[in-house]
Amino acid sequence: MTDTGRHQPALRLTRADLDALPSYVPGRSPADLARELGLPEAIKLASNEVPYGPLPGVVEAITEAVSGAHRYPDMGVVALREALAERYGVDADRIATGCGSVALADHLARATCLPGDELLYSWRSFEAYPIIAATNGATSVRVPNDAGHGHNLTAMAAAVTDRTRMIFVCSPNNPTGTAVRRAELDRFLDAVPDDVLVVVDEAYREFVTDPDVPDGLSYLDRPNVAVLRTLSKAWGLAGLRVGWLVAQPVVAAAIRKVVTPFSTSTAAQAGALAALAQAEEMERRCALVVGERERVTEAVRKFLPDVPTSQANFVWLPLGERAVTFGRSCEARGVIVRPFPGDGVRVTIGTPTENDAFLAAAEAALA
Repeated sequence: MTDTGRHQPALRLTRADLDALPSYVPGRSPADLARELGLPEAIKLASNEVPYGPLPGVVEAITEAVSGAHRYPDMGVVALREALAERYGVDADRIATGCGSVALADHLARATCLPGDELLYSWRSFEAYPIIAATNGATSVRVPNDAGHGHNLTAMAAAVTDRTRMIFVCSPNNPTGTAVRRAELDRFLDAVPDDVLVVVDEAYREFVTDPDVPDGLSYLDRPNVAVLRTLSKAWGLAGLRVGWLVAQPVVAAAIRKVVTPFSTSTAAQAGALAALAQAEEMERRCALVVGERERVTEAVRKFLPDVPTSQANFVWLPLGERAVTFGRSCEARGVIVRPFPGDGVRVTIGTPTENDAFLAAAEAALA
């Protein structure tokens, strides 16, 4: 058979504007690095995972759930939504779930933005935001972080136009770990028009220790506020992808319409319910992470005094143009971190042993 298309000009089958869009970068496989270096194992501190394994009862719940894998999951995610509603004191009709909070962020953009509308966020912030904006045909409006590597909410409010449809406020901010304070968030929300949806992205809320960092759920009396949360981080379900949002019922209902059908699997729903029953153990593990976060921060400040105070389960090293070189130096010592070229390096807090290995690699790279 003759291949009649072999010498034909290439056809454009996808949107040209996506060619310049950066791909989401997952953390490198520690098994691959270990093989490359000839080591028995490598340490991954790049993806903000909690290092202590699934919470008690989660594996058993998943194992039982997969016996029904030939059936579709509950598309309404009723039991999980009701459990979240009870734990956080909100009505279940204000909750929507999805394949991680990043999927829900995408659904929110789909539900609010038409081509040409503006999606505003701080930068550097979560690397998925520009991808979400572009794939939904929205225009990204990036407002530079302030000198302390946090959101400049005054500048963000000034950047709002009549084309702005949605704003992401990432607190604690990924990748810098900084968090917005109550007074500045109050002023910002007062300044934003009521017809602009403000999405408070709180994937790392459980690691916050600063009492002046507000809980986004306390702002749900404002009709234009939505809050994103996830069970991937503190609740230890990164591999199951369970995110949830809370918003006005009409907003939550719209998201439940546009969410990919059955995207919260049977196993994910069962694992999430089991995890939520282990709140005390989750909090104990978060306390361990916070203690190590303080130790690591103090240690790296000996080499980088301007490391910001983190409210998440990672620390930010503002290395600028040295970020990629530092990342490679750590990898050469069997420690995987997450460089952001030209900006800095995000380092997940692991076990004490893993953190010691990182600090040794960091000292070798920076001293």
